[in-house]
Amino acid sequence: MSQTHFFPEGTLVAVLTCEPIDRSLDYKAPAGGCEVGAFVEVPLGPRKVLGCVWGAGKGGFDLSKARSVSNVLDVAPMRDEMRLFLEKVADYTLTPRAAMLRLATRAPGLMNPPSMQKVYRRGAGRPTRETEARTRVLGVLEEYGGLSFTLKELADAAGVTPSVIKGLVPQGVIFEEDTPRDLPYGRLDPAQAGKELSGAQDAAARALRGAVAAQAYSTTLLKGVTGSGKTEVYLEAVAECLAQGRQALVLLPEIALTAEFLTRVEERFGAKPAEWHSGVTMTERRRVWKMVGAGGAQMVIGARSALYLPFQNLGLIVVDEEHDQSYKQEDGVLYSARDMAVLRATFCSATVVLASATPSLESWANVEAGKYTRLDLESRFGPAVMPDMHALDLRSEKLPATRFVSDALARAVTKRIGLGEQSLLFLNRRGYAPVTICRACGHQIACDHCDARMVEHRFLKRLVCHQCGETKPMPEACPSCQVEGRLAPVGPGVERLAEEVTERFPDAKVSVLSSDLFGSARALKAAIRDIAEGDTDIVIGTQLVAKGHNFPNLTLVGVIDADLGLQGSDLRAAERTFQLMRQVAGRAGRSEKKGVALLQTYQPEHPVIRAIIAGDEEGFWRAEAAERKMAGVPPYGRMAGIILSGPDLAQVMDIGNALARRAGPLHQVGAQLFGPAPAPIARVRGRHRIRLLIKAEKTAPIQRAVSAWVGQVKLPGSVRLQIDIDPQSFW
Repeated sequence: MSQTHFFPEGTLVAVLTCEPIDRSLDYKAPAGGCEVGAFVEVPLGPRKVLGCVWGAGKGGFDLSKARSVSNVLDVAPMRDEMRLFLEKVADYTLTPRAAMLRLATRAPGLMNPPSMQKVYRRGAGRPTRETEARTRVLGVLEEYGGLSFTLKELADAAGVTPSVIKGLVPQGVIFEEDTPRDLPYGRLDPAQAGKELSGAQDAAARALRGAVAAQAYSTTLLKGVTGSGKTEVYLEAVAECLAQGRQALVLLPEIALTAEFLTRVEERFGAKPAEWHSGVTMTERRRVWKMVGAGGAQMVIGARSALYLPFQNLGLIVVDEEHDQSYKQEDGVLYSARDMAVLRATFCSATVVLASATPSLESWANVEAGKYTRLDLESRFGPAVMPDMHALDLRSEKLPATRFVSDALARAVTKRIGLGEQSLLFLNRRGYAPVTICRACGHQIACDHCDARMVEHRFLKRLVCHQCGETKPMPEACPSCQVEGRLAPVGPGVERLAEEVTERFPDAKVSVLSSDLFGSARALKAAIRDIAEGDTDIVIGTQLVAKGHNFPNLTLVGVIDADLGLQGSDLRAAERTFQLMRQVAGRAGRSEKKGVALLQTYQPEHPVIRAIIAGDEEGFWRAEAAERKMAGVPPYGRMAGIILSGPDLAQVMDIGNALARRAGPLHQVGAQLFGPAPAPIARVRGRHRIRLLIKAEKTAPIQRAVSAWVGQVKLPGSVRLQIDIDPQSFW
């Protein structure tokens, strides 16, 4: 990457645009010139589009026909390290550079000039006259916790006309303010005292502070049991980073975690950091992007895409719950935010902290190989201790087909209710039932556009496809045989479990935590807050509840189906089951009261179940590592998944077979090719899906080989080819 330099007016510059053109285009520098990394507006056909000056133009054509850059945007230029990072991610994931630039400029209105705008936020009191429309407006403002909206954003979110909002301004119920479009965030004070740390926490914090102070690249795995205070430890690393005048990024796997985390950050540093995730307004996203680039945001809390914000002096990246699957982007640009965080840190001499109670095998292996440092927190903070864990053998239970809570688990729940404590019943299945079958003809209701069974969501009174999102009303008669009254749910979802629990514990207050039951991230956060404050006896939840929540009065965790994740051929099935069960169990007994975790299983002798109960994490990782190493699969080998999809199955299969016959570039690097074969879910949104899988040794140059291999086949416009380097799922 060349050093940053300036191009005088008329000089030919290469501009990478966000349009689907996988190369830079030559333009003349505008009046006043421009520098490498400048964000610019350029003409492309009849339109003007966003681009970034990537270097000197190549020329080789009639320069009199070259068009000029229309405008240089008033935002901080992209740094050399960021351009290099985007290029390396593009090379690693085999993604067009234009798609990478789109990922790095996902903020609205970047081409708009700086100006004032009117924003609206919650005032005081209630309207003189309550209407449904006014109630919706106030509900949106309260739901977003004090954030400001533009008039259009607020009107769209509430489903009202702008006049409804304007009518509330004279009453003081809503404040209308003129404000610069993008203001810096409040200053965080790293010198403000944090919480008192235990001896183990203090030692880990000092080690992390030292790593950050060195201002050199390093990665540390912070492994601590649930409730050990990992957050307080890595906030000390954040404090060191801020004290040096550098920026910090904390990635979280779930939006619902941000409310509690923001409160902890504000208590520690005296101000709130910037937020970057789907739960913030478009106005806020633009502000975050610009302020990160201008140095007006010291700390960002975000989802995986926050990794591509234009930080000017990034000194620390924390990946909390680093094992979580949600860090893998499964559409568009396919990347692992955990792995790309490490890559980005190498370019800006930053420290990476990977925090987890149940690390990924990849991180464990990197520690074993000496690439990462490891810090351990082996006990819970304060008086809290790890819960006792037991397996409930369902083979000895005489459960009716319509019941899913064993008598032993029910007795444990009853005991907790009597003590005024909370219980969590965990089932990793959304909806009411995963399959709806006709008892007259055996027909199972499937999605019209996917090869997937539709899930009954009784709360919504609809069937939902969890692959494409298609919904339809729950029919009265079987779509196949037209017989009425014979459709029956098969298997449990959290809604069906809630129905059983409400019937068995009629006096208990029950809350269901499932992402599809809440209309917004703020509503979900409010429900989690209510549970943490003790406003529930029994919590029923999906994997959403396993991610970092702290419920002080929760002392019992019951896993309804501990065997669920052990099914199938996914090479990570054992690892994911182990992680999920340990994380869920860790919700119990996080305060002074001792916790218990009960796992309902038909396979108590299964090695994974035994490892979970015994708490033998190191033994589990060693055994799992040995199996993966013997099989030559990640993290001890390389894999790439190829998905071909199109509306015509025969055409897609023909292309797959053509690729299989031309596998020479793969064989040259010692790679094996498996397939083509129908993907496990062979049709999604009406498109047929064919899968090929590549396996190679760890050191094989798989990207170069895959690029040469797929380049041999020209795809028709209706067929898409998706390359997934280091696949996490195989559907």
